[in-house]
Amino acid sequence: MGARPTLFTPLRIRGVTLRNRIVVSPMLTYSAQAGHVNDWHLVHLGKFAIGGCGLVFMESTKVDFGGLTTPNDCGLWKDDFIPGLRRITSFVKSHGAAAGIQLGHSGRKARNSLPWQGRAQLPSPVPDVEHGKDWELVAPSPLPAGAGLESPRALTIPEIHDMVAAWGAAARRADEAGFDVLEVHGAHGYLIHQFLSPSANQRTDRYGGSPTNRMRFAIEVVKEVRRHWPADKPLFFRVSAVDEDGGTIEATIALSRVLRELGVDVIDCSSGGMPRTGPQPAMATSGYGYQVPYADQIRREAGIATMAVGLIIHADQAERILSEGSADLVALGREMIHNPNWTFDAADKLGMDRPYHGAPDAYGYWLEKRRHGGAELITEQLTRPSTWQSGIETASSVPT
Repeated sequence: MGARPTLFTPLRIRGVTLRNRIVVSPMLTYSAQAGHVNDWHLVHLGKFAIGGCGLVFMESTKVDFGGLTTPNDCGLWKDDFIPGLRRITSFVKSHGAAAGIQLGHSGRKARNSLPWQGRAQLPSPVPDVEHGKDWELVAPSPLPAGAGLESPRALTIPEIHDMVAAWGAAARRADEAGFDVLEVHGAHGYLIHQFLSPSANQRTDRYGGSPTNRMRFAIEVVKEVRRHWPADKPLFFRVSAVDEDGGTIEATIALSRVLRELGVDVIDCSSGGMPRTGPQPAMATSGYGYQVPYADQIRREAGIATMAVGLIIHADQAERILSEGSADLVALGREMIHNPNWTFDAADKLGMDRPYHGAPDAYGYWLEKRRHGGAELITEQLTRPSTWQSGIETASSVPT
């Protein structure tokens, strides 16, 4: 083969070296009990490390029990959660991947039923998962997350300070649990995004009004996280680069420049998550790599590394995103659920000499043996995996 594909070039960020540029995006599975992880999470995340990914992100894990999207979200608001998470990070790292965690708070979008049960707002009163007391919704302003939904209570200034401290404490716990990378969730209409939004944030104090004031909560969270998160460990920040209700790429670029100076290393570039309250420009919501242009623009104009996400499906597509300089990392979500060994598949399709290098011996030995064939495996076509073609009938040249 020729030059090594950029997708499989290691990337060093601070003191962490990723073996490749392939990231498993944080994906909510809603399988925790009172915030605690279990065997599901170990198997769910462990298979991606075995499958060769460079960085495996734990799903959005909440810094406060009031900020759970559903009663089955993962939590990190107390030290009791550390041992279960450490079990996961130990396994992930033992198979060559870096372990990441995303920290968040859902704000006014908290307290919902599970998605496969309708993802409807649970009507008050609902007991919280920690103390069994009334689960109250909070936000920057008393504005509901959508028509017909309950209005949250606006956070007081002391409560905002407590929330910032909760992010810092969770970052300290994430370090103790063995995570290599931490991401602050500032997107998808959740609490930090609510503060950033000119529609969701109608405060008249120092946390609302001007763009600078609306950035203040995000800035304070990042400062507090960076204070508790080791200097040699990378810090990511997920943004909704644009949204349905006034969030613009220009505002996100301005925020990214500030975050870069505060010690954020990578901007994770998503979009959307706000209810539309007035006429706004249409957003791209479909098409392969539909959010990649945001990662490209932020990377160029804010001078910071970016991670592209959103309908990144194919190996050549991911390679092109990186080789053309549109992003530094690519994150896959649902495609990884479909094929946890996507990394090996991509390496094979991009012509890597040893596509299964890095796989556990118990897998790699047999996969390489099949790939190189033998007396019973004569042609190259017969050694290709099922993901190479749509079905056996498409391989017309393969003898039966």
